[in-house]
Amino acid sequence: MKKIDKSVAEAYFREKNKYMIIYFIIWAVVSYGVVLFAESLSTITFNGFPFHYYMGAQGALAVFIILLFVNAIVGDRIDKKYGIDESKNEEIGSQTTQNH
Repeated sequence: MKKIDKSVAEAYFREKNKYMIIYFIIWAVVSYGVVLFAESLSTITFNGFPFHYYMGAQGALAVFIILLFVNAIVGDRIDKKYGIDESKNEEIGSQTTQNH
């Protein structure tokens, strides 16, 4: 079975972790930031509702779903960048099953 070079693996996980930190910051702002500033956000309306109410009822959920899709797309691009894509996994997997 082919092993990944340690420096490549470290760079891969460093980049994946960087994006995870960004996603967590967005999550915290959407979850807690809107609550902290609810009073000042009540003057802004979105879809006919006060912004803080909309974010609590539907907006936060929409942002989380968008983050899931963004994470999947960005994660696939990072995998391909470091040569860890689905076709490579299948190739490596088929080699190990043929050897056994």
